[in-house]
Amino acid sequence: MESLKIDARVYRRMLELAKEQAPIEACGILGGSEGHVSVFIEMTNADNAAEHFSFLPEEQFAAIKRLRAEEKKMLGIWHSHPATPARMSAEDIRLAYTSDVAYVILSLQDEANPVLKAFNVVDGEPHELALDIGEANE
Repeated sequence: MESLKIDARVYRRMLELAKEQAPIEACGILGGSEGHVSVFIEMTNADNAAEHFSFLPEEQFAAIKRLRAEEKKMLGIWHSHPATPARMSAEDIRLAYTSDVAYVILSLQDEANPVLKAFNVVDGEPHELALDIGEANE
């Protein structure tokens, strides 16, 4: 995967959730097809922490089951960085077990100017992906 397109309505919900849950990291699963994210599944941050997150296994299984039922696949794992830049932390890289998905980070470090970035991780090295947020009418 070299690029990712995210529907504008998905991005808006990600931003709302990040702001609602700050200073805790918000998180979720991004689904769709052919590099186009059309589904956002909100997840509980089981760690309830400002600097890391983990999914509840039962929610993760339910999310994957839902995506399969909708004939979509998991394209990304998303979380917010309430007070730090949109870059992969050492912990994010260490926990990047799934090589065929994007790791998407929304930074609220400057809340007036949120920053969204996507990465894939190859051999422990993050590589930024081209990112396109869809039209406002989506």
